[in-house]
Amino acid sequence: MINDIVFAHPLFFWLLLIVPAYIAWYVLKQKGMQASLKISTLKGFTKAPKSKKVYLRHLLFAFRVLSIVLLITVLARPQSSNSYRNETTEGIDIMMALDVSGSMIAEDFKPNRLQAAIRVAEDFINGRPDDKIGLVVYGAVSFTQCPLTTDHRVLINLFKDINNLNIDQSGTAIGMGLATAVQRIKESDTKSKVIILLTDGVNNRGEIAPMTAAEIAKTFGVRVYTIGVGTTGMAPVPYQTVWGKQYRQEEVKIDEELLEGIADMTGGKYFRATNESKLVEIYEEIDQLEKTRIEVREYTKRKEEYWWFAAFAGLFLLLEIFLRSTVFRNLP
Repeated sequence: MINDIVFAHPLFFWLLLIVPAYIAWYVLKQKGMQASLKISTLKGFTKAPKSKKVYLRHLLFAFRVLSIVLLITVLARPQSSNSYRNETTEGIDIMMALDVSGSMIAEDFKPNRLQAAIRVAEDFINGRPDDKIGLVVYGAVSFTQCPLTTDHRVLINLFKDINNLNIDQSGTAIGMGLATAVQRIKESDTKSKVIILLTDGVNNRGEIAPMTAAEIAKTFGVRVYTIGVGTTGMAPVPYQTVWGKQYRQEEVKIDEELLEGIADMTGGKYFRATNESKLVEIYEEIDQLEKTRIEVREYTKRKEEYWWFAAFAGLFLLLEIFLRSTVFRNLP
């Protein structure tokens, strides 16, 4: 794209101060050239032809002034620039490991923990268009809901299908969920591999211990951010009876020591979300900690444009010389 004209040596424009001084000198000179003649009457001159050359001779001076202005512009070296940007995006691979065990229906978040976690995760995904993101869900077992993908519309649709999954929700296999996520991301060739593991409980199911899965993650250079969700104290958990939905109060039990250990071992960070607004803040902080790297290179090619100004300056000088030698040769 051709940008505006720039000047390599703009200080030469100070020479333009010569122009008004030159014009003032010319005006004063013209006044000094006027002569006076005393006669008794002008009747003898009423039918005398009036020459327009007297006025047109100022055109020669105008050509000269234009030539000076253009030559000063040539000295300032006008240039046009052709520039373009080359952007290289280096995304981050992120696997999200989401707890879908039975306790995630507790309604200390609205409408419940699971739906709040899904809603906040969707906003996080929409804010990272350059990253490959995948999803692992786990309860008593774990499986991959969506492999790493840049098609975030498909990923979000699979998030919304979580409620329809036929998965054993009778326990929480944190180690299995983390191990499955590591399995899905370990072969990634990106420099930054991240797992966001969210749970509301303790590890009580599964064949792989959480810290063993954390060691595997560390081996493959995977950073794990852990999030514990749930209010402090007791939380209302709905259940169905013949009289409809009822509630019972259950103690919130989150193995924070375990989640901190996983994060510390892998170079990540542990967060605790006691409400949805805190959960939003946590994802915003992770978003800032894991910024997509964008390398921008800007190339500029400059082209000299003074030839045009020099050509017009020469044209005006030639016009002045030609007119002075022909049309206005008899004028002072």
